[in-house]
Amino acid sequence: MTSGSKKRIVKAGYDAIAAQYLATRTEDSADVQLLGELIQRLPRGAQVLDAGCGSGVPVTRILSRAFQVTGVDFSEAQIALARQLVPEAQFVCQDMTELTFPDNSFDAVVSYYAIIHIPREEHRQLLAKFYRLLKPAGFVLLCLGAGDLADDVEDFLGTAMYWSHYDAATNLSLVRECGFEVIWARMIADSLDPRARHLFVLAQKH
Repeated sequence: MTSGSKKRIVKAGYDAIAAQYLATRTEDSADVQLLGELIQRLPRGAQVLDAGCGSGVPVTRILSRAFQVTGVDFSEAQIALARQLVPEAQFVCQDMTELTFPDNSFDAVVSYYAIIHIPREEHRQLLAKFYRLLKPAGFVLLCLGAGDLADDVEDFLGTAMYWSHYDAATNLSLVRECGFEVIWARMIADSLDPRARHLFVLAQKH
C-alpha cells in the first residue's frame, strides 16, 4: 500500500463519518482538558495552528476563545463542518504534511488524533515542519502513538480507517531530536475506547 492510498483511506473515512465522529467529542474528556495547560502558557491573541482539526469541535472552538486559530484538515466534510461550527477561526483544506505556511508563523501547534493516521515514516519530517512553523519558544501539544504499529486498517465507526505510529519512547526521542524540550508526556485513555491509550506531549521549541 502506498502512502497516497493510506491517506485516501483516512480522508474517505473521515468524510464518511464527519457528523458521527463530531457527536462523540466533548469538552470535558481527559484529553481535551490538557488544552488548559497550553492555554495558560500563551498570551491572549496568540497565533495557533490546529493540525488535523476535523470539525473544529471541541479543540479549535476552545482555542478560538482566546487565540487566533488556523485549522487544517484534508477532509472536505470535516472542514465544511468546522467553518459552520467555529466561524471565528480560519480553516484550510490541505494535507497537514504539505503545509506551506512561512517559518515562525505560530505561537503554538496543536494536533489531536491526526499524526497517528499518517504513515509513521513521515512523522519525523512532520515534527520538524512544526518546529520550523513555530516562533522562538513556541509550543506543541501533540497526540502521538503509545505502541508500535507499522500499518493497520480496521473498522472505525463503521468505516475503514488507517493508523500508523511508533511506541511512546521512540516518539519522545523524535520530538527531542527535532529540537523540542519536552515539558511533560502523559498516557491518556482514548475517549471512544478506554482500552486504547495515546501519548500526549507538551513541548517547547528551543
